[in-house]
Amino acid sequence: MRRRLLAVLLAFAVVAVAGFAVPLLLATAANRTQQFVLSRTADAARFAALAQENRTQLVTEVRAHTTLYGDGVVVVDARRRVVIEAGMRATNPDVAAAIDAALRNQPRQAPHDLRPWSDGTVLFAQAVGTGTSVTGAIVLRSSVARAVADIRFRWAVVLLAALLAAAACVLLVLRIASWLLRPVAQLADGVHAVAAGRERTHVDVATGPPELRGLAEEFNQMSDALAESAGRQRQLVADASHQLRNPLAALRLRIDTAAVTDPAYDPMVRELDRLEALLDGMLTLASADSIATDLAASATDATCDAATVLADRVEAWHEAAAAVSVRLEGETPATLPVRCAESELAQVLDVVLDNAIKYAGEGATVRWSSRRTDGETTVTIDDDGPGVPEEHLRRLTERFWRATTATPGSGLGLAIAERLTTAHGGHLTVRGGDRGGLAVDITLRTAP
Repeated sequence: MRRRLLAVLLAFAVVAVAGFAVPLLLATAANRTQQFVLSRTADAARFAALAQENRTQLVTEVRAHTTLYGDGVVVVDARRRVVIEAGMRATNPDVAAAIDAALRNQPRQAPHDLRPWSDGTVLFAQAVGTGTSVTGAIVLRSSVARAVADIRFRWAVVLLAALLAAAACVLLVLRIASWLLRPVAQLADGVHAVAAGRERTHVDVATGPPELRGLAEEFNQMSDALAESAGRQRQLVADASHQLRNPLAALRLRIDTAAVTDPAYDPMVRELDRLEALLDGMLTLASADSIATDLAASATDATCDAATVLADRVEAWHEAAAAVSVRLEGETPATLPVRCAESELAQVLDVVLDNAIKYAGEGATVRWSSRRTDGETTVTIDDDGPGVPEEHLRRLTERFWRATTATPGSGLGLAIAERLTTAHGGHLTVRGGDRGGLAVDITLRTAP
């Protein structure tokens, strides 16, 4: 946008400056040419008058003129006899042609306007006498060097003024473009910040056109409203989950007591387990949203060694995997520095390992691997279990969505893992595994 606006404004400025400069240059050249022609025509007319009145004075003034200006002058009578030759010969072809035209009292064509690159000489012919009685002819050859030098100087002054005007226009255009586009750039930065999750992002409303200042004020109000709405939503989830714990704990106590003596309460116990898992997931999700908001507002990124965190979490889940006959295997490199806090990466790995062990099935193998590409580090955990139908893969990270209800769960695990991953500038991808099961790619920015 900046380049297009500058191109339009600069093109308009150049056209405007050229619209004044070009006619002025042409008028300057035409004016100096006219002065040159009038001056030499007047000299020729004076010589013609002297040829009729006083030839002695004519000879004196012709020689003085030739000495002063360097022009050539030829004066002849009606029979073409030379009265005086100074600086050129009457027998020269172009001079002879001019003499013939003057003796016939034929007007000569005016010379074209001079330019800074013009050179050479111009012939001026003047008849002696009247149109009915021509008694001679005057031919004057004058160099255009002095006139051209004057034109060059005047053009240089005009062009210098045009350059100064163009420079002033450029400065004005840059100022106008900056005045117009600075609020737009600030608004764009603000939109990017809000999209990245940075709450209560404000932009400067002191500069720019009134329309953009008004838009900036409305953007600030919108940002505050969004932050307040998001905060209330997170607080609602956290408060609801927390407030439900006490009555749920009391209900758990009564049902557990009754279930000891009456097996009919076992379905209620399972539903309570599911409800408690759901409340725990909601609290964890609210915490993940809060962490993502804090990270978006923070200017620094935490780092950790993903290899160390992965080894620790695999060791922690080894016993749970062995209990359901699931084997954990893989190769972990010596170090995998990533831009993510250790606690959040451990939480993401716990979710992925828990799902893999839970859904892969008895006798399955869960593997892990890692790779680095273009400033990113990816940790992949896959299994050879039954997997998930292709049409369901995109929904696995949706909140509360579950591919099956046969296994306990809240449907929030992968949603929490994705929220934590994206909060650190990475992404989490769920796809079909190479061994027929499910594969989860945890991609984070590589730390130095």
